[in-house]
Amino acid sequence: MVNAIMDQMISAMKHRTKHSHFTFWLFLLASVLIFIGLGLRDPWPADEPRFAQVAKEMVETGQWFFPARAGEFYPDKPPVFMWSIAFFFALFGSIKVAFLLPSALCSLLTLFLVYDISKRLWSTKEALIATSLLLFSFQFLLQAKTAQIDAMVCCWITVGCYGLLRFFLIGRQWRWYYLAFFFMGIGVITKGVGFLPILMLLPYLIHRRVWPRQNIAEKHTQNSVLSWIAGGLVMLLAISLWFVPMLILVENSNDHSLALYRDNILLRQTVTRYADSWDHIKPFWYYLVEVIPLFWLPISIALPWLIPFWYRAIKKGDARIFVPLGWIVLVLLFFSLSPGKRGVYILPALPMLALVSAPYFGSIINKKVFCWLLWGCVFLLSAGLLGVGFSGIAEASFALKLEEKFGFSPWMFFLVTGGLTCLVTAITFRGKRWKVWPFFLCTLWGMYATWGYILLEDVKTPKSVFENIDKEIGQHDATIALVDFSEQFILFSPYPIIHFGYHTHIDEQLSAAYQWLEMGGKGRYLLMDAQYVRNDCFKEDMITSVGYAHRVHWVLLSPKALTEACPLPKTTTEIFSYIPDRPKT
Repeated sequence: MVNAIMDQMISAMKHRTKHSHFTFWLFLLASVLIFIGLGLRDPWPADEPRFAQVAKEMVETGQWFFPARAGEFYPDKPPVFMWSIAFFFALFGSIKVAFLLPSALCSLLTLFLVYDISKRLWSTKEALIATSLLLFSFQFLLQAKTAQIDAMVCCWITVGCYGLLRFFLIGRQWRWYYLAFFFMGIGVITKGVGFLPILMLLPYLIHRRVWPRQNIAEKHTQNSVLSWIAGGLVMLLAISLWFVPMLILVENSNDHSLALYRDNILLRQTVTRYADSWDHIKPFWYYLVEVIPLFWLPISIALPWLIPFWYRAIKKGDARIFVPLGWIVLVLLFFSLSPGKRGVYILPALPMLALVSAPYFGSIINKKVFCWLLWGCVFLLSAGLLGVGFSGIAEASFALKLEEKFGFSPWMFFLVTGGLTCLVTAITFRGKRWKVWPFFLCTLWGMYATWGYILLEDVKTPKSVFENIDKEIGQHDATIALVDFSEQFILFSPYPIIHFGYHTHIDEQLSAAYQWLEMGGKGRYLLMDAQYVRNDCFKEDMITSVGYAHRVHWVLLSPKALTEACPLPKTTTEIFSYIPDRPKT
């Protein structure tokens, strides 16, 4: 199927005719790549178990407005993404199915939006190329198959860009302008950066001033200041759908924890997180040097050819290139100025990059140097996979260290996957070498989303820890307290859970855990990282190892493990609890 689609793409590049059959097969392939593996794995760290657990609690408790994990409010993100997981969980009754669906569906919508706007700005030819470029971009597929917020916020931002481009460049219909601002608002209550399409106004206004005679859909339509300002009001209306009820509920609750939730999500997680980040600190050039070259493949390899094309288009005043490309630059600058950076932050710029690259890729794939670079990149990646597989089977020292560190042996997976991708490079050596990338990506994701998912399931979840606990205590009425935990220990626990606040200082958690165990009662146990066990509070010979998960050695302690006196001061730390519904998945 992939080869047929690639052949049709060549035909599309040569002939400016409609290829509805190719469009169908392209979106079918996209659906297969995005949905393959759905239901084969559980949520994996770092973010997926958190969002899945919050969504699960929404359905179980009926409290949908304020996200909570094991009874503690989660103020880091607005609830829209978690609502979507909760909706599918309520619909299907399975977290394994529900948690990946929002990202997958949003990614398909993003592909359609890129296809449609490309077709309207240029032709079906460019639309097919732009959609293919986005689909086969490494970062796009990675996020489409991950239950993080970024695929959804990328979708809302792309809707915003789509609406503005239709308004600026096609037809001058105000409904597209207001639609863009409405989805910017939805983007904001999904993740704070949802407003980013508004930055497109700057290159648009510059274009109008520098090339006033260029036709950018300037029809005889109302152009009053109020019409432009109304866009901002529409965005505020969308934001208020969640923001206003949240403020009213907090104000009328007289609940200190809800007030903290409000202040955290409105200030600390927005302005403070951007201007004075406390995590993921990276240099200004991080995206240009460490993210774009790998995660924006294959477009990143084509940049030396694309930049001259873009330059000539801008000299001619082509708004179809100038406006979205100017927006991409502003987005990169916006995220680069913040000290806290993650590679996934710049994902929303990728659909527009595919858009402005599409008109020129028909020429670029005929460049021998480009094709050799792309082929060479795939060859090195494939040879690396094959080499790692052989090293593991041959019990090379570094492979044995990795096996010991991560607790599993993936060598046959690497060997087979590397062998298949090497076969791909061999097949395309004498043909059209640019085909090597889509073949490679389809093979890689096909293997990873099936065999890889199954292989990593025990490593990426704490299932083995809870199995060991069950063998040790054999009590289904036991209650387990967690210290310095991750959300996956709540999500996968078959036992009622107690914890002392996700962000509570470790010493306070230990003190609260000691007091909780000291109170006695049937079936009380403490699960924690072995490195935090204090000999002056817990007896070493009463510590039970329950295995390794996420590179941490977990131990179980009962009230019998308490020493007679613990120097930790008494604490009034709040205790949170969660009783899971069975089955877990």
